[in-house]
Amino acid sequence: LEAETSGGYCLPEAQLAVSGIEVARSIYDTLTAPNEDGEIVPFLAESVEHDDAYQEWTITLRPDVTFHDGTPVDAEIVRDNLDAYRGAYKDGSGELIRNPLLSVFTFTDVESIEATDDRTVTVSTSRPWVAFDWFLWSNYAFGIMARAQLDAPAEECSTEMIGTGPFVLDSWTVNSELVVTRNEDYWRVDAAGGQLPYLDRITFKPIPEVAQRINALESGQIDITHTSDTEQIADRLRPLVDDGTLTSVESDAFGEVNYIMLNSGVAPFDDENARLAVAHALDRELLRDVRGGGIGTLAQGPFQDDVVGYVEDTGYPEFDLDAAAAAAEAYEAENGEPLSFSYSFAGTEAGTLLAQEIQQQLGEAGIDMRLSPSGDQATALNAVISGDFQAVSFRNHAGGDPDMQYDWWYSASPVNFGRIDDTEVDDLLDAGRTATEGRDQIYEDLNRRLGEQAFNLWTSFTLWGIFSDPSVHGIAGPPLPDDAGGPFPGLANGHDVAGLWRST
Repeated sequence: LEAETSGGYCLPEAQLAVSGIEVARSIYDTLTAPNEDGEIVPFLAESVEHDDAYQEWTITLRPDVTFHDGTPVDAEIVRDNLDAYRGAYKDGSGELIRNPLLSVFTFTDVESIEATDDRTVTVSTSRPWVAFDWFLWSNYAFGIMARAQLDAPAEECSTEMIGTGPFVLDSWTVNSELVVTRNEDYWRVDAAGGQLPYLDRITFKPIPEVAQRINALESGQIDITHTSDTEQIADRLRPLVDDGTLTSVESDAFGEVNYIMLNSGVAPFDDENARLAVAHALDRELLRDVRGGGIGTLAQGPFQDDVVGYVEDTGYPEFDLDAAAAAAEAYEAENGEPLSFSYSFAGTEAGTLLAQEIQQQLGEAGIDMRLSPSGDQATALNAVISGDFQAVSFRNHAGGDPDMQYDWWYSASPVNFGRIDDTEVDDLLDAGRTATEGRDQIYEDLNRRLGEQAFNLWTSFTLWGIFSDPSVHGIAGPPLPDDAGGPFPGLANGHDVAGLWRST
């Protein structure tokens, strides 16, 4: 894995990037999941249905599914999990049992969640919510935990994980390895009716430096790894695949986007001229060629071409040093000081080289960018959540229904890390949430608004690669249950490990 999830896996309170999601996928299941066509379908739930107004959603659970501790998955535990995510799960005295940091806003539109019988959960919303079923997956954020974990003290909830997933937690030594073993009672079968998962054991090892991960893979210390470092993919990994040393699965389908997130809530990026100056000064094509191995589709906005809301030209500022200098001069004239800011980034070798290239490019437009390397990924994410940054290297907004980006850009949201405060953005997000028709146009307009205002500096869509020893198979995962389609090809949220197997 590219990072350790040192904050743990008490899911309502957790902060999971892709490495944490990969581990979580082995232990937990979500109620819904996307298929190969980008359609959301029932997963741990047997069905998810809505009324004509999209304000009452009925979740019917699969029969006879149990958690790793043998307790049943019934309507009450699913209700309590969903209430925990929305900050409404309380004990008899009215005290919160779980204290979610970020997901409370996600479920603001939920009025009530009721266990209407043993296998049925009914969710009522305050307004139409057309894509609510996507939020039962939410990039694999909302797995269902057993009562023993859900009700546990904070430290135990973070480290003693109990789900319904294909693997059971065996041991975890932070910053060393996390081991899971086969769930003998897993509810899923493969297309031929064979019991999943196939493997007896998986060991997850955090290795933040991508070069070290590749060395470990090439030397046989590990069997499989993930990366979005396109320079390493181009220069080291693809040649190893070509000569048969490794096998791979690569995808940018339904992709997330690489970008520089600007903090619009503080100087200098609360000023539009500052944002435009940096956007115009960034030669994204050169950046891709110099530090990205020449791989990757340049992004005009956050939506890949397979996602609702994609438009070819969003009005995002193109590379233009004259325009950059003019905007920087306008900023200085208005604020009485030259444009200068601090750029936060992961302090790995790859992160440092990328930051230095950006610094050099902006310097050519007379913009002073100071480098501020962070510690590990968890430390960097904490700084973003607290707003303690001016600009930061980021990767987010994986494909799916565009309403899933509501939290990331709505002005009142605690997950709006860039502190975007724009009435037009808010209005479009609200319109997209409730509209049953015309959603394409709404999200295309949103894409253009984000582009022309340069709230974020889009670079390229993320290409993820899963590379492995040739003895490892089934990387993409098995088909979804109930003939609902093949596995989702978007790798920004990891891949399904239930179908992994190894030949001898």
